[in-house]
Amino acid sequence: MGIGLLIKSLGAFIELLLPEIMARIIDEAVPAKDMRQVLFLGIWMLVCSLLALWFNVIANRNASSTSRDITRRIRHDLFSHTLYLSCEKTDDYTIPSLDSRLTSDTYNVHQMLGMMQRMGIRAPIITLGGLTICFIMDTTLALVFLACIPFIAVLIYIRGAKGIPLYTDVQRAVDDMGGVVRENVQGIRIIKALSRTDYEKNRYQKVNTVLARRQVKAGLTMAIIQPGMNLFLYLGMAGVILYGAYRVNAGLSTAGTILAFLSYFTLMSKSMMALSRMFIMFSKGMASSKRIMEVLNTSTEQHWEKKDYPSSDSSYAIAFEDVSFSYLKVKDNLQHISFHLRPGETLGIIGATGSGKSTILSLLLRFYDADEGKIYIHGKDIRTMDPVKLRSMFGVVMQNDFLFAGSVAENVRFGRSVNDEEIEEALSLAQAGDFTGDMYRELTSKGTNLSGGQRQRVLLSRAFATKPEFLLLDDSSSALDYKTDASLRKTLETQFAKTTKIIIAQRVSSLQQCNTILVLDHGKIAGMGTHEQLLRTNKIYADIAASQMGGALFE
Repeated sequence: MGIGLLIKSLGAFIELLLPEIMARIIDEAVPAKDMRQVLFLGIWMLVCSLLALWFNVIANRNASSTSRDITRRIRHDLFSHTLYLSCEKTDDYTIPSLDSRLTSDTYNVHQMLGMMQRMGIRAPIITLGGLTICFIMDTTLALVFLACIPFIAVLIYIRGAKGIPLYTDVQRAVDDMGGVVRENVQGIRIIKALSRTDYEKNRYQKVNTVLARRQVKAGLTMAIIQPGMNLFLYLGMAGVILYGAYRVNAGLSTAGTILAFLSYFTLMSKSMMALSRMFIMFSKGMASSKRIMEVLNTSTEQHWEKKDYPSSDSSYAIAFEDVSFSYLKVKDNLQHISFHLRPGETLGIIGATGSGKSTILSLLLRFYDADEGKIYIHGKDIRTMDPVKLRSMFGVVMQNDFLFAGSVAENVRFGRSVNDEEIEEALSLAQAGDFTGDMYRELTSKGTNLSGGQRQRVLLSRAFATKPEFLLLDDSSSALDYKTDASLRKTLETQFAKTTKIIIAQRVSSLQQCNTILVLDHGKIAGMGTHEQLLRTNKIYADIAASQMGGALFE
């Protein structure tokens, strides 16, 4: 960038020589009828013009490549930082907001960087250099022109102070619109199925109207800068022409000087116009850069402080001790949860929707930190463990897991060092034998060309592929038929006998072989024991089992 600015400066200084050379031709060479001097000075004007053009082209190309490279690095750093944000921080920012910061905000910064390099040096040099030369040539005329500058400065200051907040509001509106678009794209099938197209169209229209209004408000506020600058500049030019004509008539100045003044005025007016455009772009870029820096300055999981928390009984593979947690820090989503699992044991969790089942897995994976209590892996507090190493111990199927556009094998491998034989084995264990001979079948985004049961089996294969120490299965068999579900349970019991497992399910039949079953009700433990114990002692569990008895008989 420094090299580009230096080249741009040289080009600007050379441009400033052109009106001075022209004034010498008119005031000295032409009256003397010296054709050699006219040609000599004319050639110098041509050379200077070509040099200025060459320097500006080189500098502009350099500005484009530099702003491109800087923006690419900013975008990469922002994306990388976003991946390491804690789930709590991601929830605070929201996905649509992070999306717009990675796209439209980085674009605004790119535009600002390019404009600042192209005009940020040239315009001030032309303006200040032109004024300096004008003072040297004719101080009185220069003062006439200078009188308009304070008015321009006040205009820029008054309007510019309002620009950044207004463009920040525009970007927030972009966030809201992006959120609506994202929801509609993800739920397009449901929208069509429920015939809610007109409703969603109106919802989009509302956020789009808000965005348009904010853009118009920001545009109108900043739009006054350019015509206002034009007004003051041309008033200054009119003053120079009127007073210059008087001075030429009085013999105090020359026609060449007035023409040079007008040439410098043209250069300076163009530079001032560029400054006005640059200032608008700067306001947008600064508003966006603040939003980008807000994310970059947010601490990530990599910055988590690793304290020496005391250890616990290492004979337990997983232990929750009096754990409480709230997402919004108002009402606990989990209250005083305690359980212990030895290596190879299986914990089943069942409960109504919203009872906190998935939250237990989120805390175990340290997506969030517990507000109270402690969580241990082999007696070690998980807050002392590196998040990446901690999560590498788990094979996970989340409730709302995803498949990306690519082959079945790529979705199972998921960028890990898993060979084709291990993928085939994982597919077989997940009862996805129909895929083993067609591992490179292409899937659409979110696996929309698969049935619900097929998607779940591919996701289970992903969890099985690395032979993890722990398996966390969150409602991972809800779309499977009873026969396939039974085969899967048998596989878990025989092939993953040494793997510690936590299984969340709505079917009692999926949990009845677990060593311990946890019954949750409104974030509290309503019962804990084996299937037989809970049938005798826990009404909630017994009612669930009774309501599903038909399914159990079918099995």
